[in-house]
Amino acid sequence: MDRELLAHGLGGAKDLPISPELAMAGAVAALVVSFSVLALAWREPRFDDRPGRPAPAALDRAVGSRWFAVAVRVVGMAFFGWFLLAAVLGENLVINPALGMFYVLLWVGIVPLSLLVGPAYKALSPVRTLHAGLARLTGSDPSRGLRDYPERLGYWPAAVGLYAFVWLELVHPDSTQLGTVRLWVAVYVALMLLGGALYGDRFFERADPFEVYSSLVARLSVWGREDGRLVVRSPLANLATTPVGPGLVGVVAVLFGSTGFDSFRESPPWLRFVQSSDVDAALLGNLALLAFCVGVGLVFTAATAATGVGDDVRRSALPGLFAHSMVPIIVGYIAAHYLSYLVEYGQVTLVQMSDPLSRGDDLLGTADLEVNRWLSYHPTTLANIKVLGVVLGHVLGVVAAHDRAVRLLPRRHQLTGQLPLLLAMVGFTAGGLYLLFAA
Repeated sequence: MDRELLAHGLGGAKDLPISPELAMAGAVAALVVSFSVLALAWREPRFDDRPGRPAPAALDRAVGSRWFAVAVRVVGMAFFGWFLLAAVLGENLVINPALGMFYVLLWVGIVPLSLLVGPAYKALSPVRTLHAGLARLTGSDPSRGLRDYPERLGYWPAAVGLYAFVWLELVHPDSTQLGTVRLWVAVYVALMLLGGALYGDRFFERADPFEVYSSLVARLSVWGREDGRLVVRSPLANLATTPVGPGLVGVVAVLFGSTGFDSFRESPPWLRFVQSSDVDAALLGNLALLAFCVGVGLVFTAATAATGVGDDVRRSALPGLFAHSMVPIIVGYIAAHYLSYLVEYGQVTLVQMSDPLSRGDDLLGTADLEVNRWLSYHPTTLANIKVLGVVLGHVLGVVAAHDRAVRLLPRRHQLTGQLPLLLAMVGFTAGGLYLLFAA
């Protein structure tokens, strides 16, 4: 494991032996054609308020049972405990598994896990488990705090927490130092427990950066709940049920903007600029990360606010109402950006987890696991998967935005009103693919 691993290195153009111009042209054409087809054939909303199909009764009972919830909590605490063992008692080396568990298995692995099983972090969350334990010791109800959570805060605490994580990962000069990671995790746990005590479980739903991230991605899974029952829906129908609140645009802007910055900071033009500049590289990195996140938020807000509105929809509410359409784009770009990183360095982390104290132990029996680097040995396949991830994510984003538009906008504005958002998505697509090839 080296600095490239922990910096989420993309691999760059050497991994993409296909024409970037052709890929970008094809992606833009796919978006335009998709929008044209939707404009002609999709005149009524199909996703909002559509009931799901009940899951098998046995599965519903099993997933909703207390023993299942306790078992999942135990798994989450075991992972957290193993991380603490390596982070607190392990050596301050880049081969320490705490770094891979934090940056690879948690941050990147949370996406495929949430797509497969739903809001995984909510079920596994060690801070929820600790909060429930403290509430039991004090005889209080973990779902209720000392006061109600201020709805005006919405998702803003989670957006700040997500920004703090990507800042640590992508900009902080000591991101691979155990002391830095320990401090970040300690502050995170302390703030979450304090917030839980003040506002109850509602705080985690809105303020825990990992839970909000996982739950947002889980909206693209097939699993949902209606009246307490487990149901199966199409991913886009599930996505349409995303709760809207203040700060939701901030969350998606940080997730998408930081991933774009991660590619941009490895591009030759940026590296040449940093090397030739008299300004401190860390300051430039901070400014660039902030510019990417704020820029995505401003572009998306302007594009959605520029749509036509009806009498019962305020223009200022439109960015939040359309924010769910960014989730497929985020997932597609994360898949493109971090696929080989998760698969290959995830295996490396599993190997290292057997030796948390860096003494040559094999506590989990994975020390001799052979890392499969099939993706790196098949660059054309990897390239096609990456481009497909970006394009498919944007096409699904267009579909989700169109369905919301035909529900919210008056008929005279249902097509023309979507044009600013379509142009923004075309820009995001072209920009994302450019960064994918330029890194």
